[in-house]
Amino acid sequence: MTDLAAFYRGRRVMVTGGLGFIGSNLARRLVDLGADVLLVDSLIPDYGGHLFNIAGIEDRVRVNIADVRQQSTMDYLVRDREVVFSLAGQVSHIDSMRDPFTDLEINCRSQLTILEACRRFNARAKVVYAGTRQVYGKPDYLPVDERHLVRPTDVNGINKVAGEYYHLVYNNVFGVRGCSLRLTNVYGPRQLVRHNRQGFIGWFIRLVIEDREVEIFGDGSQMRDFVYVDDAAEAFLLAGASEATNGEVFNVGGDEPVSHRDLVAMLVEMAGSGRIRFVEWPAEKKAIDIGSFYSDSSKFRAATGWQPRVGLREGFGRTLAYYREHLARYLDETAPATAPPQ
Repeated sequence: MTDLAAFYRGRRVMVTGGLGFIGSNLARRLVDLGADVLLVDSLIPDYGGHLFNIAGIEDRVRVNIADVRQQSTMDYLVRDREVVFSLAGQVSHIDSMRDPFTDLEINCRSQLTILEACRRFNARAKVVYAGTRQVYGKPDYLPVDERHLVRPTDVNGINKVAGEYYHLVYNNVFGVRGCSLRLTNVYGPRQLVRHNRQGFIGWFIRLVIEDREVEIFGDGSQMRDFVYVDDAAEAFLLAGASEATNGEVFNVGGDEPVSHRDLVAMLVEMAGSGRIRFVEWPAEKKAIDIGSFYSDSSKFRAATGWQPRVGLREGFGRTLAYYREHLARYLDETAPATAPPQ
């Protein structure tokens, strides 16, 4: 495995979406490794960016509040960066169906903006893109490996795979080294819990902490795999430090697939609060549901030596403890009434 401390010590790194969930946790690891860290975030309301996410490391990072779609800004910011972690994006599947043009702007145009900035002003940079398992759509087989057809079921998935392919083209044609990590259900501290449009994990955690009812669609038998955010951050670090990842896409998933009903039962038991109710699928969510999904990450493990280290109970225990202490920091005045996609 790559010696991450040796690689990142003093290395000039940029994280877009750096005040968001995965970006801020990645920033903490980079700081610990001694990197020169620049965080870029637009702080668009409801997208997850939060200054509290870098509490305790504020004086060890630089923060630029900027929109990654702005070409002149990105042209300037990438100039001296050696590794760019491209995490800024719109991740709500429901929002992408209601407002497809905004999703297109943030998940496609922004990626071209970053890549063009690198091509023109810093072609030596390595770019690691935050992809998603959503690009596969409804799986033909389980676990899903990278040979599976790419067949998204919603606008977000289409735009995310387009963003991914831009990185591969710029790697293959322009020599801007890049790769994509197709993440599955990352969870942990600093995740957005203010509303429920960015997935179900953070929302379920909030509900059980507040001793509220968790609605599970259908019979809850659909399976998912989960990656604790520290393991996801490690995956980004390894991808950024490895030449073996250039021009490739990789699944980054968990080792313990679990059904929704078993996951929520575990959360309720661990929290000592919350309740479960099974409900019919809402029509707009059923239309884009992919059924059971869990991934095969063996390609990435073989390339980098990555291994998820935090099991479900340990990871959700840490997450529950974090939000019991800091939940008020992440809440708005009102809570939404609808349930998230599962």
